[in-house]
Parts: sequence; structure tokens; C-alpha cells
Amino acid sequence: SPQNFSEEFAEAARQLKKEAPRIQFGKIDVTHQHDLRKEFNIQEFPTVKFFVDGSREDPIDCKGVRQASAFITWVKRRIGPSTVLINSTDQAEAIIHADDLAVIGFFKELDNDSVETFCETARDVPEMPFGMTASKDVCANYGIEKNTLVVFKKGKPVHNEVLEDGRQNKLDLTRLIKTFTLDLVTEYNLETSVKIFDVPVENHILLFTPMNSETFSAIYENYMSAAAEFRGEILFVLVDTNETRNGRIFEYFRIKEVDVPAVRILNLTSDAKYKMPADEVTVENLKEFCQSYLNGRAKLHLSSEEIPEDWDKMPVKVLVGKNFNRIVF
Repeated sequence: SPQNFSEEFAEAARQLKKEAPRIQFGKIDVTHQHDLRKEFNIQEFPTVKFFVDGSREDPIDCKGVRQASAFITWVKRRIGPSTVLINSTDQAEAIIHADDLAVIGFFKELDNDSVETFCETARDVPEMPFGMTASKDVCANYGIEKNTLVVFKKGKPVHNEVLEDGRQNKLDLTRLIKTFTLDLVTEYNLETSVKIFDVPVENHILLFTPMNSETFSAIYENYMSAAAEFRGEILFVLVDTNETRNGRIFEYFRIKEVDVPAVRILNLTSDAKYKMPADEVTVENLKEFCQSYLNGRAKLHLSSEEIPEDWDKMPVKVLVGKNFNRIVF
């Protein structure tokens, strides 16, 4: 809530006052400051902007940071180095085991586009530690031969991303890394919903199924297999249709009990919905659905009631989603 965020913001200001006294903190209630709201195009609340060198032009947006600790890291990475330079395996191990998640960049030399992209990404993911190394010994210790970004979870490597100059951009890497703050498949509930929408992936796939059904474990296994292939591009969410508190999400997708198991893709930006054409939740069907969606070939799913039999009988025709385009256009 804005109230909680205000407290976290104040806590960050208190701590940074000692460590970085040159940084000033302020807050503005834009309901009374219409000119400022317009000048900085404030659309949502709270919005945090970081002004550098006394310039009003192009302040840096701080998005999706909720906790004081992450905010402090975000600020420090803006005014200083965004990653720790690693010179030994011991140092690498210390970073890898310090937290649940860690990201290490292994490079042949520290002077190329990939390093720059890696450092920029680190600025935007303050929730986890970042380190980088060009030490041959350290790279050899982890069996790394190319420029590679490795995500470690609970001390073990869970993802290797080969970094080719100019191939990846900051946004792609940010999306990919932030998905590791969630499980490969995240069950939708009140606690996880905030985390799900905080990860900057606009494509969400949802599996609607009762979790206590006999076929659940086989379906879930298939869903997990597909999820591993599309990490960073599509966020995989599981919705338990037996959980009454999930009612609102069923309404939104017009899912009825007869439909389950059902699979839908939702694009958060356009609000467009897509229905998996196949009924069976197999790995092949899921992969084909995801791939056709990413290639722009998936058909939009327009929720609609059935066409009434007598829609054409009267001078005023009865239109529903299924006959609207055909009749009107």
C-alpha cells in the first residue's frame, strides 16, 4: 500500500543519510501540485524519480522497488559500481551463498558491450547481489568458457545465459533474472499475486485446474516442462479451481467448471486473451500454443455467449461476441 511504501521510503532515507549524505529525499502530494504532476507525467502512485546533477530533464524512474533494503541498493548502484568485481573463487562463493539468489557474470575481458549490458541490468535488479569476473581461474572453477551470466539459487546454478555482444538487451536480461524471484510455476493466491505482477513479463499463461484431481500431477509435470523452455518470455501461473477465493480470476477469464483443465494466455499490456486450441494439457500442446502466441499466430479469444437461435427474427438483431464481426463488418 502507499502507506507502507511511504514508511519504507522514509526508512531508506534515514539509512542513506549516514552513508550518502549528498542524496536528498523529498516527497510530493501531487493532488495539490498539478503542474509538477503534468511536467513529470505522473500516472500512478507511488512514483519515485531520481534526479541527477540538479537536472530536471529525464530523471531516472525507480520501478517495482518496494522494500527499504532494495531501494537503498538501487540508489547505491546508481551512484557507484553496480556489481562487485570478483578476483577469487572464495570471493565468488561468498556472494553465491550470501543470499537465496545471486547473479554472476563470467567474462573473458571486462571491456565489451556484454559487460555494459550486465552492469546496467544490475542497476535495475536491486533485489539480488551481482558480481562479475574476468579471472580465468574463477571461470574454470565453474566450467565457464564463454561470456556467460549465471543465476544461482540457494548456492546452485539454475540458469546459464551465454552473452553475445549486442544480442541481449537490458530489458530481456532484467525480465529473465526477475523471474527467478518466483517459482518456475507460481500458484496464484493473494500473497503471490503482488509478486506475479511485479515481475516485468507482460505475457502470462494460466492453467486452471482442480489441484486435488487424479490427473493433476501428470498435467502439472507437463506444465513445468513447458515453463522451463519459456522462462523470461512467458510467466507460468497455476490457478486452483477448487479455491473459492480465486473466484474473481475465473470471472475475468469467463472460466466455467465444465471448462477445466483450461489454459489461457493473457497479455497484460493489451489485455488480450488467448485460449489454447487443444483440450489436452500435453507438453507438445503447451509448447505449440506458447510458440504460436510469441510468433503472433495465436487466435484472440473473445469471451462470448452462444448465438441465440432467434437472433435474426426481429427488426433489431441480437448480437453477441461470436456473430458481432461477421454481421457488423
